[in-house]
Amino acid sequence: MGEKFPFRARNPDNTKQLILDAARVEFSKAGLAGARVDKIAETSGVNKRMIYHYFGGKEQLFAAVVEDAYTSIRSQERALGLSEMPPKQALAKLVEFTWRYYLDNPEFITLVNSENLYQAKHIAGNRQLRKLQKAYVETVEDILQRGVSTGEFHEGIDPVQLCITIAGVSFYYLNNRFTGGVLFGFNFVSRDALAARIKFNTETIMRMVMVRPD
Repeated sequence: MGEKFPFRARNPDNTKQLILDAARVEFSKAGLAGARVDKIAETSGVNKRMIYHYFGGKEQLFAAVVEDAYTSIRSQERALGLSEMPPKQALAKLVEFTWRYYLDNPEFITLVNSENLYQAKHIAGNRQLRKLQKAYVETVEDILQRGVSTGEFHEGIDPVQLCITIAGVSFYYLNNRFTGGVLFGFNFVSRDALAARIKFNTETIMRMVMVRPD
């Protein structure tokens, strides 16, 4: 009997990642409605039937791509070793990392925007993402508590709101770089503008948490 699928000898995890990588690009360019499985198959070099075999359909593949995107940023945050840094350094490092991740992975912003258009239905009920997000919030909460204990951060800061704000000051700027550039009259992604923005982001977050001298 012949093989049911070509590429059977491939490592399944590698094959899935090839599909996810190609799908991330296609979904970020065309959105869920406009993305074509044929294009994903062509780009990944994986037979179209294998895509359906692993993921079931285009919507399920989109859900897997969004999950993979969130898993990537959360895993890279964990690798920063924030719990081993002094609180001020850890918080500044997190703000810088978040900015750099969005800047280096513009597909992430597009995918998040796409999922919001569908009211997050593809990640609703995803326990793994909830677990990762909970761990992220706990990391930020630990930084805050350590900062309070050293007398550097003031008490009563909501770690969830701080997580949202850290994401927001970078996400909004980069997500609106084209309209913002027109309306404010400068290139949002020029070298000087990017340098000024990350400086502003870091200073803004630090002012929110730091104890002000009397």
